Amino acid sequence: MTEARERKKLILVGNPNVGKSVIFHRLTGRYAVVSNYPGTTVEISRGELRLGNVIYEVVDTPGVNSLVPQSEDERVTCELLLRESPDVIVQVADAKNIRRTLLLTCHLAELGVPMVLVLNMIDEMHDRGIDIDSEALSRLFHIPVVETIATYGHGMRQLLRAIPRATVPRVPWVEENGMREILGPLEHVRGVPLPLAIEWMEAGDAGFVQTIEQRIGSSRAQKVQDAIACHECALHRSLCKEIVHQRENFLNRTVQAIRRNHTRTDGHPERHRHRQIAALMGRWTRQPMTGIPILIGVLFLMYELVGRLGAQVLVGLLEDGLFGRYLIPWAERLIPPGLIADLLVGRYGLLSMGLTYAIAIILPVVTTFFLAFGVLEDSGYLPRLAILADRVLRRMGLTGKAILPLILGLGCDTMATLTTRILPTAKERLIATLLLALGIPCSAQLGVILGMASGFTPAAAVTVLLVVASQLVLVGSLSSKLIGGQRGDFIFEIPPIRRPLIANVLVKTWYRLKWFLAEVVPLFLLATFVLFLLDRLTLNGRSGIGWIEAGLRPLVVGWLQLPAGAATAFIMGFLRRDYGAAGLFDLARQGQLTAQQAIVSLVVITLFVPCLANFLVIVKEQGWKRALVIVGFIIPFAFLVGGLVNWVLRTFQLFAG
Repeated sequence: MTEARERKKLILVGNPNVGKSVIFHRLTGRYAVVSNYPGTTVEISRGELRLGNVIYEVVDTPGVNSLVPQSEDERVTCELLLRESPDVIVQVADAKNIRRTLLLTCHLAELGVPMVLVLNMIDEMHDRGIDIDSEALSRLFHIPVVETIATYGHGMRQLLRAIPRATVPRVPWVEENGMREILGPLEHVRGVPLPLAIEWMEAGDAGFVQTIEQRIGSSRAQKVQDAIACHECALHRSLCKEIVHQRENFLNRTVQAIRRNHTRTDGHPERHRHRQIAALMGRWTRQPMTGIPILIGVLFLMYELVGRLGAQVLVGLLEDGLFGRYLIPWAERLIPPGLIADLLVGRYGLLSMGLTYAIAIILPVVTTFFLAFGVLEDSGYLPRLAILADRVLRRMGLTGKAILPLILGLGCDTMATLTTRILPTAKERLIATLLLALGIPCSAQLGVILGMASGFTPAAAVTVLLVVASQLVLVGSLSSKLIGGQRGDFIFEIPPIRRPLIANVLVKTWYRLKWFLAEVVPLFLLATFVLFLLDRLTLNGRSGIGWIEAGLRPLVVGWLQLPAGAATAFIMGFLRRDYGAAGLFDLARQGQLTAQQAIVSLVVITLFVPCLANFLVIVKEQGWKRALVIVGFIIPFAFLVGGLVNWVLRTFQLFAG
């Protein structure tokens, strides 16, 4: 017989960028498997942890700075804590930012749920000359406190032992002032501690409180209404404000008591020199005079890795070698001529075109890009790029925080459009969505740009990127003036510069490639099948693709002076941006594009309409009207800019050799 196991729920909570996802992976043995929280686009990760006879459902929540929700991410975390009634809360904290940590600890303690506090990144804390008395912290709150370095797995055994020992935290700022008895009758009538409920109402979020109350039961919601209406409400509000004041005093005393700064004399001069170099690089990367040359160097290294190794060496090995010499000739010999052969290995065959584009052309490019992006992500460089970009983005009605969805767009514009929710104002979200749709190439498309242009000259790739970047600045600047609304504040925490861990980079790359293979390859095959049908369906002796090429000929052949086959690539680009870019890459490898034509075609395909999936997400985020206005602007704008670039290149005989 199978032994019965008890089931419990464990929720991971913490500030942004403290390593919750790494802890989640360590606990559940898998990387974050995500789904949208009901009614939102905020992603929640879930997994399982088995400890003895107990199975814990582990939930990884969005980062929060407090339990007074100021954004959708914080709202979702609050809903999870109240709605799902966790058995254990594991707070993951950045050990070097102890005051911010303890503010959230105080809020969580008031929930009255068993807790474990994880002080993560203690190596970075020590590198900054800080020590935390974790035992004193444990005694103060009466909860287990564990020190970890999650990226190395340090402290995970202690965490696994601490979870079953989680205890309800002590709330000294309430208990030591004799307020527990006074607040007792009303404290839990709302399903949440009264001090937190009052804070939410003071923050203007009474509607959220009422929504939570309704979700935990109508009878309890009625009690809430009665409590608010009673004549003692003003008294309790006053007491709760006093609790907030006492909490602040408690935080100040606690931070001074448990944190000790010191000068390190650990006898490791090499380690000390590494810390000094990291601090120096951290300053250089965010200052314009040094940051811009560093950015140029980073882009050059990405060009070498993605454009040369990925798009030339690896693509050549797979396309010319594996597919060109073995798979496709073998399939042509095996499959008898006819409809099935055309479907699989014909001009628009699922194997000869769909899988060749996806596996032989795009996969090597995506792999090398994901590796490069993982290194930048783990190194702490991206937040510094946000600071560096803040001055430019402010001219476009945005702040440096918008660089995050824009950079994520280099992975996938569809997912990046969802992350515009992190921007605080509707104006910023609309401008960022427009820029993502207009000119942020996804990973495969960017790789194709680098690979295609590198087949001619590195200057061609630089020209394409400069043209696209200039149009993003132009459109963003005009949008900031035409779109009404306010721009939010730019408050951003800077992590230290770190040496990327190869294991972490490889794990991230692997799971991103799994996403690519699961989500993108089927779309490539579907798009190829659509092209196959269009090629087979004829009207007046001309195929559907022939009619499309004829309709676009005045623009593609006349205005842009490109081969007629480029029209098909633009149409494929609407099904998948990277699929259209792969079509242009194929034309270039066949020698059908000159350097001038390659630059023009890449500018147009990059500024062209977003892919179908991205368009549908724009509809979801901004509504049909705005989505259609965005697409209605982008299409003529892309062809206008492409034509002007073509005129400049031919007039001044640039890249004519």
